[in-house]
Amino acid sequence: MNLYALSAAAAGILWGMIGLFTRRLNALGFDTWSLVAVRCGIAAICFAVLALVRNGAQLRVRAKDAWCFFGAGIMSLLLFTYCYFNAIALMSMSTAGILLYTAPAFVMLMSFLFFREPIGLRGGAALVLCIGGVVLVSGPSGHSISAAGLLYGFGAGFGYALFSIFSRFALNRGYSATAINFYACAIASFGAFCFAGFRTPLQLMSTCSEALLLSLGLGVLICFFPYLLYTHALTGISNGRASIMATVEPVVATLMSVFVFREALSPLSALGILLVLGAIVLMNLAPKSQRAQSTPAAQSADES
Repeated sequence: MNLYALSAAAAGILWGMIGLFTRRLNALGFDTWSLVAVRCGIAAICFAVLALVRNGAQLRVRAKDAWCFFGAGIMSLLLFTYCYFNAIALMSMSTAGILLYTAPAFVMLMSFLFFREPIGLRGGAALVLCIGGVVLVSGPSGHSISAAGLLYGFGAGFGYALFSIFSRFALNRGYSATAINFYACAIASFGAFCFAGFRTPLQLMSTCSEALLLSLGLGVLICFFPYLLYTHALTGISNGRASIMATVEPVVATLMSVFVFREALSPLSALGILLVLGAIVLMNLAPKSQRAQSTPAAQSADES
């Protein structure tokens, strides 16, 4: 497994730990939009500092390319959050989670359409294992699903997948991972603050040290590092492979629920973990020549 694949997997692991922070912050008074605003806002500050320390010039954006960053910030991060939490309100969390992790299918399809990245038999088989594993890990309840719930659920998966697509467009235009993540997080944070209001989340952080520390962890550990790792992965492996590697997120979330929140792990969930891990192994058993062909030209993009 190369470093790019490991970067994508590490991003998924960190994303899978998000519940450790959001559950407590919810209890302290943060609503959904406040969580998104704080998480992305703190991450944006981190990316800005990183860019200024390394090379501030990389934050320059050509006007004709602004749509890439707007898409990553609004159409991906905000769309994903809005749809996902509406899906949770309209159906069980397990069903919403299943629909969310249709993202790899969207990524592979859009990568084939926009970037001519081949899916192939190996990729198709890994995708089937991955989706099957996610279904089992999420533990489908079998409850009836409304049309609105389906639309929000697939909208969450679509928005989740769009980050890979807009990042790829930006990488192919020579922008660094740091610049992509700074603008995406800054735009998403501003949009979320417009819904949440600026006063409530800032007041909570200023009056409660626990809220401040958890917010910093949410922004740095669960947003800054994983998005930096994920966009770095996109410079060396295909969109589809990166998306599948990051699908260890529900596996990690399941393990957190068992060992931290003491929730039972069913045999089907355990089987799902094995299927997801099997998909990762299968993707990394691809012949070297095939992996080289799938490596994008953006590999030479400036990472500093």
